[in-house]
Amino acid sequence: MPEEEQIVNKERENVVYIGKKPTMNYVLAVVTQFNNGMNEVTIKARGNAISRAVDVKEIVQNKFMPNVKEKSIKTSSEELTNEDGTKSKVSAIQIVLGK
Repeated sequence: MPEEEQIVNKERENVVYIGKKPTMNYVLAVVTQFNNGMNEVTIKARGNAISRAVDVKEIVQNKFMPNVKEKSIKTSSEELTNEDGTKSKVSAIQIVLGK
């Protein structure tokens, strides 16, 4: 399933994948996870969505849930295969928020 079509990973419900949807959709997904009893939520993004992931973290912490703290931020690089078979590297970020 493409990253932008999936907000919350069904296997690990505390992971929110950031894609091309409006920022507030992802903020709502994170806040909902915390309100449903999760003590930790992970925000993941790649490429151009990284800045949106940081925006989501800041909005959640500053506007909706000031008691939520940033546990860790990890950056990495992933290799993707394009439709024409060429490979390219893309930056990725993982932000873990916890109560």
